[in-house]
Amino acid sequence: MTEPRWNDRVFHVLARTILVSFVLTFIAARITVFLIVSRRIPDIYLHLGGTHVHHLNYGIFLLTGVGAYLLLIRPTGSPLIAAACIYGVGTGLTFDEFGLWLHLGGGYWQRASFDAVTVIGGLFGLMTVAPRLSEFRPHHWFTALALAAATLVFGVMLIDSFRYADRLLIRVQIIEESHVPLR
Repeated sequence: MTEPRWNDRVFHVLARTILVSFVLTFIAARITVFLIVSRRIPDIYLHLGGTHVHHLNYGIFLLTGVGAYLLLIRPTGSPLIAAACIYGVGTGLTFDEFGLWLHLGGGYWQRASFDAVTVIGGLFGLMTVAPRLSEFRPHHWFTALALAAATLVFGVMLIDSFRYADRLLIRVQIIEESHVPLR
């Protein structure tokens, strides 16, 4: 059985969808962590049996589900674009906590420069697959404005986090250590 080849338009729509959902998810995850450790919002982390469930686990479940969906259902059209969006969200959640893949623990505040470089790299990557400004449609402008707003909020939160870094690193360590895993 021969597979139809995707045309360039479908490829670029899927690539942009994945990249936008990845960048927005990454930024949202970082902002949420900044807000929790600075005590501007309550601790909304999921704890099961005394164990903090990191959001990389949500990403793994999303990636597993979307992978099975793509392989078994083989969607086209809008369902394929939705799957690309979920894939970007799952990848964003998983890669946001990439450091945990290698070292279980460590402070979030030590990652500030990595976070900024990742967001900037994602935005540059998006620019490589985005259409020319003259070809923008309303949904392109909406996406660009959403990314600009998210990046602005992320930048403000990142800069603000430097004021609290010394004090909040202790808070992060307390949060991580207060939920001892069951044995």
